[in-house]
Amino acid sequence: MIGQRLKIARAASGLSLRDLQAEIDNRVTAQAIGKYERDEDMPSSGVLGALASALHVSEDYLLGADEMALDGVEFRKKEITSKREEAYVEGQALHLLERYLSLEGALALPSVEWDRPREAPYPVTAVADAENAARAMRMHWGLGIDPILNLSELLEEHGIKILSADLSDIDGLTARVNRKGGDPIPVIVLKGNTWSERKRFTLAHELGHMVMDVRPGVDAEKAANRFAGAFLMPAEALWREIGKHRTTISLGEFLRLKELFGTSFQAITYRCLDLGIIAGSVFRKLFQLFNERGWRKPPFEEPGAIPDHVERPRRMERLCFRALAEGIISESKAAEILGISVRSLTRLMDQPSLAG
Repeated sequence: MIGQRLKIARAASGLSLRDLQAEIDNRVTAQAIGKYERDEDMPSSGVLGALASALHVSEDYLLGADEMALDGVEFRKKEITSKREEAYVEGQALHLLERYLSLEGALALPSVEWDRPREAPYPVTAVADAENAARAMRMHWGLGIDPILNLSELLEEHGIKILSADLSDIDGLTARVNRKGGDPIPVIVLKGNTWSERKRFTLAHELGHMVMDVRPGVDAEKAANRFAGAFLMPAEALWREIGKHRTTISLGEFLRLKELFGTSFQAITYRCLDLGIIAGSVFRKLFQLFNERGWRKPPFEEPGAIPDHVERPRRMERLCFRALAEGIISESKAAEILGISVRSLTRLMDQPSLAG
């Protein structure tokens, strides 16, 4: 039966039942598609092909048997109030993750287990407790106080799947995907079309949501922001670079710190305020300067922008290239997994610098 996968693919495409009816040129009604999703009926081969084409998936995908349930979604900053948008975001996450897992299965690779500390989730009874949680995570993963060069790669090495999706007002979300016959898989869905500094902070922020138990009365978003700052810029490392008390910080210093920690001028300024390195008056003057330079508005063109590819999730792409090179999957299957055309896939394999 195709119900679960059809519903996921439709949600991932952002289509309503009526939208999908129109996409397949009214071959069947929205009510009929609803019956397919509830497994009350099966489409004919012609309708199945039309549905697959409209949803940009293969017929084999729709006929597949694996099912997963998305659970425990936390949205960054803005809660999603539209059920349709929520279904779209969840559908994107499930759709992308299922492709990811199918690659691991094709290559006979076990999914990397989530390396969560035994002590987690760490209790947070005040926002400042997030400092201890970030320090404990770094200790558990043996990071010391060194800067993190590629946060996406680090998280995937420790069992967190990183997926990039076309999100609107959401920078990222944390989810746990329950899988039949397997342990839940932690997932961070990241907004693909945003600046790399923001991606890094969002990844650390969502990791904070995963490993902290924020008690009632504590602002969970502020705690996750504090965790992100502490995880990316450990206090000892920042103190070593600029000292413990400053009356001002030059833009040149901000640029050097950005190059070192991979964080925005704004994130560095918040971190300095959190640690008491600067006073509130200095914080306000710096943010006034950032406003005047236009760095707080899209496209957030601070000096020293981190290249787009730095925090782009790449493991699924690497696995796809490997499976294709070893003849385990076809070109059409690889293109479907990556969500690109066969022509784009060929360029990416043969001339990666031109394909971008």
